Amino acid sequence: MLSHAGETFKVELKRVASAQRFTLRVRNATRDVVLTMPARGSVHTARDFAERHAAWIGARLKRLPQPVPFAPGSIIPLRGINHVIVHRPDMRGTVWVEPYMGRDACAMLALCVAGEAPHVARRVSDYLKKQAKLDIEAAVTQHTKTIGRPARSITLRDTTSRWGSCTAAGALNFSWRIILAPAYVLDYLAAHEVAHLIHMNHGKRFWALTHKLAPQTERAEAWLKAHGASLHRYGG
Repeated sequence: MLSHAGETFKVELKRVASAQRFTLRVRNATRDVVLTMPARGSVHTARDFAERHAAWIGARLKRLPQPVPFAPGSIIPLRGINHVIVHRPDMRGTVWVEPYMGRDACAMLALCVAGEAPHVARRVSDYLKKQAKLDIEAAVTQHTKTIGRPARSITLRDTTSRWGSCTAAGALNFSWRIILAPAYVLDYLAAHEVAHLIHMNHGKRFWALTHKLAPQTERAEAWLKAHGASLHRYGG
């Protein structure tokens, strides 16, 4: 932990054999800092390095988007479309979507949540994960039919380092947060991992197959590069 100007920052030390110097990196998803150090570097030297750059760390962390809780009034994206969370304690059911007209006469969609207030965040999270499972499984099924090779399994997690992965055994893993992105981004991610069932690399044939399965590959990659990190702010 590192303290500066009345604030405390979490700094993770990471020894890397190939590192030639100390470097700092702010992670958007986890809102913390990684200090990479040479294998022979000392913890004392690492701490001194971090303390000398505390102002820089603080400034970078302050520029990160603020977390958006799954709470009434919060606006969250679902399939790339903004929804306002509306608590309906007197209604029966769990979570559903309906039209919503805001105070400024701006029309959007409402993500309505029934039940008691303490359960709102969990119900929203459960709903988003369920929608992610439905959309990802549908996209994977479509793409695996095209290539004629099924996936061994499909698992959803809340990963921070990658949006998806494919094991040598054909098990596909995805971040449920991709349901927050536009539909074409989710479709691309499913196609990307399905293409790995044929090509376990990122060579030319892999990318040719990915583009065939998802014609909007380049657009989706650009969206993830520009906006992907911000999806981790929701539910915080």
